[in-house]
Order: sequence, then C-alpha cells, then structure tokens
Amino acid sequence: MMAAARRFIVLIAALICAGAAFAVTPDEVLSDPALETRARSISSELRCMICQNQSIDDSDAALAKDLRVLVRQRLVAGDTDQQVMEYVVSRYGEFVLLRPPFSWRNALLWAAPALLLLGGVAYMLTATRRKRTDPATELTAAERDALDNVLRRDG
Repeated sequence: MMAAARRFIVLIAALICAGAAFAVTPDEVLSDPALETRARSISSELRCMICQNQSIDDSDAALAKDLRVLVRQRLVAGDTDQQVMEYVVSRYGEFVLLRPPFSWRNALLWAAPALLLLGGVAYMLTATRRKRTDPATELTAAERDALDNVLRRDG
C-alpha cells in the first residue's frame, strides 16, 4: 500500500511540474542556442501578468506567450539583455519584474514587513505597560465590611 501511495505522490508531483516544461512551445524556440539561452534567462525574470507568481517562462497563459515572443523578437533584432528588460519594463512597469530593484518609489513595499513587525511589538509593549501601571485601588473599610457580610451570608 505504501508503494502505491508513493507512486501516486510522484505522479501528482510530475504532473504539477510538467506544466512549466510545456510552457515554451516549439514554435517559440529560437534556432540559435545562444539566443535561446538568453531568452530563457530574461523570461525567467519576468512576471506573468495573469499568473503573477510565475515567470513568463513557466506560464502557459496567452499573455505570457506574447511576452516570450516579444523577448525573442527583440533579441533577434540585436537588443542586449538589458535593452530587452528596459523595453518590457517601459511598456508594463516594474510590476512585470519578479525581483524589482529597490527604489524610493517602492521603498514602502520593501519596508512594510519590518514596519508592521515593529508596530506590533510597540503595541504589545504599550498594552502590557498599561496593565502594570494601573494600580489596584484598595477597598475602603465600609466596602470590606459589606464584602465580609456577603461572604458570610453565602458561605
């Protein structure tokens, strides 16, 4: 039974990973291996605008295919890798990059996790200090007598 379960898991994993293997169709592949390697390198750094957490190299969405073809056309036209990236970013913005560079425009996005963590820690410290600084008021003699009477009655 364990062998069958392992085979099933391996089959599922292979099917999940197979989608990326078939994303680039044979009609897209360039005949020059050096250009194709450069195209794969560039397209692995570009985000699929539909899938968003996949590179265009791994996505089989129509827009991803269009971007892969665009990258290959620019490379065949003689653009450098940097020129191709700049061209795609100029058309789609920095969002198309899987790893956008740090800049002042996106500084808040890079700093947000740290700011949220610091804010949470500051809130917790403030909340615990408030609890400690609230002194418990002592009962007056009349209140103590009334409490004793209630406890004797119920007890």
